[in-house]
Amino acid sequence: MMIFSLIAVTAISSIFVIFPEVTQAQTEENVFVTHNGKVVKTTGEVIDPLYAEATMEFDPMEYLRDFDYGKTSPLPDGTTLREYTIVAEDDKIMEVSPGVFYNAWTFNGSVPGPTIRATEGDTVKINFINNGSKQHTMHFHGIHPAEMDGVFEVVGGEGGQFTYEFIAGPAGVHPYHCHVMPLEEHIVHGLYGVFIVDPKEGREPADEMVMVLNGLDTDFDTENNFYAANTIPFYYQHHPIQINTNELIRIYVVNMVEFDPINNLHLHGNLYKYYPTGTDLVPSFYTDMITLSQTERGIMEFEYQYPGKYLFHAHKVEFSEKGWVGIFLVSDSEQETLSLTAGDPNEYGT
Repeated sequence: MMIFSLIAVTAISSIFVIFPEVTQAQTEENVFVTHNGKVVKTTGEVIDPLYAEATMEFDPMEYLRDFDYGKTSPLPDGTTLREYTIVAEDDKIMEVSPGVFYNAWTFNGSVPGPTIRATEGDTVKINFINNGSKQHTMHFHGIHPAEMDGVFEVVGGEGGQFTYEFIAGPAGVHPYHCHVMPLEEHIVHGLYGVFIVDPKEGREPADEMVMVLNGLDTDFDTENNFYAANTIPFYYQHHPIQINTNELIRIYVVNMVEFDPINNLHLHGNLYKYYPTGTDLVPSFYTDMITLSQTERGIMEFEYQYPGKYLFHAHKVEFSEKGWVGIFLVSDSEQETLSLTAGDPNEYGT
């Protein structure tokens, strides 16, 4: 009996000596995300590496006030050249809600893409690189030559390149987006951003922000499951935007929701001056709610007189209950000034 036991132990030991890597490989777990967002864990081989990529990080608070002015240089005629590099990809995975993953198509790694900003009359040069697996373009709303429209000049994937160059104008806030068919597929996956053209005379100084209103169809049935300002549902409700009383707030708002014909934005406890498309320096409305069709946009300006928490959200209740809602946390600027002036009495041991 002891002889048989020794033989068995020897045989098992030899398996571990001869095949140590096989035994270890069986215990290693791979994690990947399917097309419908399901997270799968397996010890087997992951055939499709596209969805084994790390989850994409996106910070809506950072995006809110982030403006890309490009690399500037003077031109012989005295005007300014602004040069940008924009890279398209279509293999990112984004956790848009706890446990809900989405295949995001990105410009420069984010949804929305970077907020491109120039002054009216500047020459804008976009070095576009398509590192995706599909064909993509950049179509800018505004005025430019036909060959710069990003419709017929389709850029192939896996490193295709194209250079867009045009004079920035007119002044205002304009969207840009991929214009490859089927168009709704490229937009709903995230290939869009904001293009701000400042008037030559400038605007009054303000705390400026960008809000892109968007929707996410996570089950691919051409109906949105989530809505948001700047992509992440409920983000600004859980992370209120901090502003001060008696300070001018300027918001560049762009509606990029697909599948729904309208969207809207309601502000609590206040009214705002509204400049449709931002092409005029004189406001057209003084209101607390605007209604926007697809790709419609404008500029909101307001100041809060009283401190506290104020909601902003879609007044289409379905949208707000599915994520398109946020909070402005308004601080008393005069009280903050007094506190800063007085200083901390404990600082000097008094």
